Amino acid sequence: MKNLIARIIDQAQKNPQRIVFAETDDPRTLQAIDYLHDHKIITPVLIGSKEKIAAIAEKNKVKMSLDDLDIFDKDAAGSKEKMETYAQKLYERRKEKGMTIEEAREKMQLPDYIGCMMTHLDEVDGMVSGATSHSSDFLTPIFQIIGTKEKFHKVSGVFFMLMQQRFMLFADCSVIVNPDARDLANIALDTAQTARRFGIEPRVAMLSFSTHGSSADESIQKIPEAMKLIKQEDPSLIIDGEIQLDAAVVPDIAARKFPDSPLQGNANILIFPDLNSANIGYKLCERLAKADAIGPILQGLRKPVNDLSRGCDWEDIVHVAAITACEAMSADYDTKEYQ
Repeated sequence: MKNLIARIIDQAQKNPQRIVFAETDDPRTLQAIDYLHDHKIITPVLIGSKEKIAAIAEKNKVKMSLDDLDIFDKDAAGSKEKMETYAQKLYERRKEKGMTIEEAREKMQLPDYIGCMMTHLDEVDGMVSGATSHSSDFLTPIFQIIGTKEKFHKVSGVFFMLMQQRFMLFADCSVIVNPDARDLANIALDTAQTARRFGIEPRVAMLSFSTHGSSADESIQKIPEAMKLIKQEDPSLIIDGEIQLDAAVVPDIAARKFPDSPLQGNANILIFPDLNSANIGYKLCERLAKADAIGPILQGLRKPVNDLSRGCDWEDIVHVAAITACEAMSADYDTKEYQ
């Protein structure tokens, strides 16, 4: 399964994209940037003071040269005009929501806002952040500046789960707390699109504690409703639900519990019924089964901006950055805003 990451890195190296990093006070991020730059996987863009970045790198024994890195220092003498442009752009986007120009200037002092604005204005190709902050803190500038690919479309988060003999995608592990039927349908469709973007033929399981009516609990009803919506939008997608985990991923159990399932126990995408189960599920696999969890990769956005788990290491950041670069090269992203 490591071959998938190797392929993603190889693809990124063929056309290094400009990826911006806001958390340059984090040693893991600096180590990842050094590796990404040294191996020509991406062209990193750093937000922060060169002197402070150098001091943090030295203190944490990250041996990196900053001389040939693109660093944007908001407090530098030559940055005043650009910072005012950024504030004006944010104000234009948010004034109908009540934001004043003074509030926009204040928000644009935050590195995540700067990085999102750089991405929005096509000064960079994508962004990676979130290693030192709650997802909700990073999602706010994403929603305010980047926006979703369609009006009213919701963002979801998928983890790439690399296990010894298997690769799977888990969603939504980071954003929508209690998805309704339409949300579940969009999560499944977006995750299938993510899989195809990386050369994976999706086989989707809509997980539950019930398999096709073995329980009539009210909480399950949203899954059959979601299935109808999915089939309308992507009739060729290999998908089943509601279905229990073991029937979705173990062929022998699938043969006993649900022999007519199109998945036949070989699902490679697991769609969880809510954020509680999804977040617990991916962390169980990561911490007890020693799976590599890469993400969360954010889906449904207008441009490639990706979150990080606060428990990530520097290699996780490398992998998410490489994925972000490949997304930036994908024709799936429409940089035009919806009307």
